[in-house]
Amino acid sequence: MSENEKYIKLASQLIMFKEQVFLPNGLSEIARLLEKADKEKRQLRVKLGIDPTNPDLHLGHTVCLYLLKRFQDLGHLPVLIIGGFTAMVGDPSGRNESRPALTHEQVMENAKSYLNQVSKILDINKIEVQNNYDWLSKLTSTELLQLAHLITVNQLVGKEAFGSRIEQGEPLYLHEVLYPILQGYDSVAVRSDIEIGGIDQTYNVLFGRHVQKHFNQEPQLVILNPLLIGLDGSKKMSKSFNNYIALNDTPDEMFGKTMSIPDELMFNYFSLTSYTQDDANQFKLDIDKGKNPRDIKMLLACEIVSQFYGQGMAGNAKENFIKQFQKNEIPDSIEEFSLNEPLKVIDLMYLAQLVPSKSEAKRLIDHGGVKLKSVRVTDPNLLITKNDKDSVLQIGKRKFIKIV
Repeated sequence: MSENEKYIKLASQLIMFKEQVFLPNGLSEIARLLEKADKEKRQLRVKLGIDPTNPDLHLGHTVCLYLLKRFQDLGHLPVLIIGGFTAMVGDPSGRNESRPALTHEQVMENAKSYLNQVSKILDINKIEVQNNYDWLSKLTSTELLQLAHLITVNQLVGKEAFGSRIEQGEPLYLHEVLYPILQGYDSVAVRSDIEIGGIDQTYNVLFGRHVQKHFNQEPQLVILNPLLIGLDGSKKMSKSFNNYIALNDTPDEMFGKTMSIPDELMFNYFSLTSYTQDDANQFKLDIDKGKNPRDIKMLLACEIVSQFYGQGMAGNAKENFIKQFQKNEIPDSIEEFSLNEPLKVIDLMYLAQLVPSKSEAKRLIDHGGVKLKSVRVTDPNLLITKNDKDSVLQIGKRKFIKIV
């Protein structure tokens, strides 16, 4: 095998999806970088940025995290950028409206559990973690203006999300226009060799190459991955759209959410498991021959849960799902809440961490999504007392808590 063939073969190990895009020059450029790194006896620096706009990472993030894992397995260095500064700006990619502004305190609170979640996939002892607040917050107005010289308003209007908002008369704020510049500067700050992103990040990650050229760095190679469609079956999986499976979901939640994926989309999720494309093709044939798609989806749900919690917990989640949804029974193993004094039901839901806020608890009750002793709760001020001990409170289809 020639040297070129050797590195092309290594590069091919980085292919996860047929829709993946390698820019510029496809796999041959990856092979060149792998060979160059070997000769220089150094690791490639492979960048992935995540803005902590929410405390949860989700399966959509794992599309890129699993690719980082492949680079890590080849001996290269994942560089994870926590967007402590860019999260306050808000990435406008693929959006037709502005994101709500976040404070630095909110962003850093959201980021607290990120490393623990990332460790479910990557060996965190072999990654570099940076926070772009450390350098972006120190840019002077002069430096920012110099960076702004690298892009024209015409180019920004040509960006799909910006152009459509202008055409539709929707507001486009100046801070949003600055986002690609800030993300591009991240690549300079960490001297990125490769940047990984979703296909919706095309503009931002390619602009990183432009900024690196300006600073006399070799432009990063870009790998763009397809977007994972969320549980709603239409939009990309996103914290903003609340259509996601979180890496910190309980096994029961993760299993139940996977089972809610539209049948026609579940095969996109098989790419994130140990099942091969041949396996997925066989599953499709089985369905064409009359097998219930639900049975195939259960295989998928078990595999996803087992990746994060092990096969034993996946088996328990499957049993609980069958009891709850096919036999209409309450799962055997549910968390408990110690009631020490009478509480309004919305207070109990919040204190038991079943909802992020009391207003969300009220919303769920108003929409008929809360039951006590299998009876729908209609009053958010319903008082839970000692007479309700040993009762089960159900929130939505998948959350239960026993009052003790």
